[in-house]
Amino acid sequence: MTPATLVTGVTARSREAAIADALGGFAADARIGLILEGLPDASGALADVADNPLRSVARIAPGCPCCIGNLTMRVTLNRMLRHPPAHLFISLATSAHLEQVRQFLTDAPYDKHLTLLPDLAA
Repeated sequence: MTPATLVTGVTARSREAAIADALGGFAADARIGLILEGLPDASGALADVADNPLRSVARIAPGCPCCIGNLTMRVTLNRMLRHPPAHLFISLATSAHLEQVRQFLTDAPYDKHLTLLPDLAA
């Protein structure tokens, strides 16, 4: 089971800064998965994370997975879980439907792959 943390916050920059801080608590050789909503910020806290081969980064267009349909999230998760990371961070552009996203991640088939940890609020 892969531990997963949902990350919420007002801006992508604040969410990514919170993730960068959390990454400091992992061993340098830990394989970490990141699913981030929105465009990368060249000067943001995760600007260099894609250069690390132990960090699997997937960026998806902003929008609530439960409102716009969960196909993009499902495909991205399935690809990420082919080689399960030691930890997965999922950054959400809005926390308005956090419970629905959490339900999506705890339903089949993800209930056999993910363990949701407490949310990280930026």
